[in-house]
Amino acid sequence: MVLILAVAAYLICSIPVAYLVAKWTRGIDLRKYGSGNVGSSNVLAATSKRWALPVAVFDLGKGILAVLAARWAGLDTGLQFVVGIAGIAGHNWPIYLNFRGGRGILTSLGVILAFSPLLGLTVLLIAFSLAPFKQLSLGVFIGLLLLPILAYYFAEFFGIDHKTTVTAGMVAITAVAYARRLLAGGRSDLATDLSTGELLINRLVFDRDIRDRRLWLSRSENSGKAFS
Repeated sequence: MVLILAVAAYLICSIPVAYLVAKWTRGIDLRKYGSGNVGSSNVLAATSKRWALPVAVFDLGKGILAVLAARWAGLDTGLQFVVGIAGIAGHNWPIYLNFRGGRGILTSLGVILAFSPLLGLTVLLIAFSLAPFKQLSLGVFIGLLLLPILAYYFAEFFGIDHKTTVTAGMVAITAVAYARRLLAGGRSDLATDLSTGELLINRLVFDRDIRDRRLWLSRSENSGKAFS
């Protein structure tokens, strides 16, 4: 049962709604626009709030539903995480787009909310605390870093049962999110002068090859390796 649900979660969450919306409404390939991510934030940059909102709801909802489906099937907490993380992997590495998708943050948030709504909202607030300073990616990095710590040391406050298993699941969510940032593709032309260490730190902490956010987002659609 867990294998069937995990495969189903991966395939359903692989459906690139963000990519399809941008393609249908603006004729844009999100992989060659803005941040290059196939997710709701890039849909917002490429289209409008009108289209970004339903994409965000879909990305969030599929993470919640993946866990709930596993729960309804009677799977234990650990196996619920397996199915949920399979869904996150589907968003991050979708089979329909040659395994090049988004960052899976909203889908990850959906999985977190399914286990602890209060923890999910807390991590969301931590992530968005830096949004006014245009450092949302840094906020997300910090939120993900604190996620398993909060789950373990404040399990009772967040209403978490099976503390050890849930904490391990949160560690896995953080690891998948960080891996997606690090494995973002080839080095951008803008980062040719950076050492590999600096490049990886920039990707991990800021989710881009260089620290200059404005320059990173202003890359041309035809900049070659910028979106590789």
